[in-house]
Amino acid sequence: MMCDARLFEPQIEALSEVADVWVGDITRHRTMEALAAAVLEEAPFPRFALAGLSMGGIVAMSVLAQAPARVMRLALLDTNHLAETPERRALRQPQIDRAKAGQLRAVLVDEMKPNYLGPAHRSDQALLDRVLAMGMGLGPAVFERQSLALRDRPDSSGALEGYERPTLLLCGEHDVLCPPSRHAAMASLLQNADLVVVAGAGHLTTLEAPMEVTAALRRWLLG
Repeated sequence: MMCDARLFEPQIEALSEVADVWVGDITRHRTMEALAAAVLEEAPFPRFALAGLSMGGIVAMSVLAQAPARVMRLALLDTNHLAETPERRALRQPQIDRAKAGQLRAVLVDEMKPNYLGPAHRSDQALLDRVLAMGMGLGPAVFERQSLALRDRPDSSGALEGYERPTLLLCGEHDVLCPPSRHAAMASLLQNADLVVVAGAGHLTTLEAPMEVTAALRRWLLG
C-alpha cells in the first residue's frame, strides 16, 4: 500500500539478468478484483511468474483467482490471504478522512510507518524517507482507493487451495502486519510452497533485506 516500483528496485535491477520484469499498476481502482483485472489486461506476457508484497500480494491472489492458468509461479511476500478484520475495517475511514483533509503525511508517519520496518531498521532515515516519498508521491486519492480495496477484500484461501505450481512465501521475522504464522497458514493451503522467514526484517523485506530477498526470488524463478 502506498508504494511504487521503488519497493522492488533492488530486485528489479538484479533479476533483470534472468527475467523480463514488469511492474503492474495497483493504484487506479477501488476493489481487488478490478485491480487484478487491470493487471491481467495490461501484463505484456500471456503467462508469467507473479510476485507481490503486502497489498501487492493480495492483488496477486486475486489475479490467481481470476486466471490461474496464466500464473506459472507465485511469490507472496509479507502479505495476508484473509479478509479484513472488523477492527482493521473500523480504522480505514478515519484514515481516509484525515488523508483527504490534507493530513496524508501525518497518517503515513504516525499510523503506517511504525508497522513497516523491523526493530533494526526503524532508525534508518534513508529508508524511512524512501517509504514516505513513495506514499506522498501517490497522494490522498490513491490512499483512498487502496484503503477501500483492502477494507472490502475477500478471503483468498480458495485461490490458494489447489494451486500446484512453485510458490514462494516470504516474510520478515518481525513483520507485525503479516507475521510468519500467517505465511505458515498460507503454506498449509498450497501444494508446492517454500516458506522463507528473513531474520531481522519487518514488513518491507525487499528494502530491509534486499540481498536475501533477491536470492530467494532468484531461486524461485530458476528452480
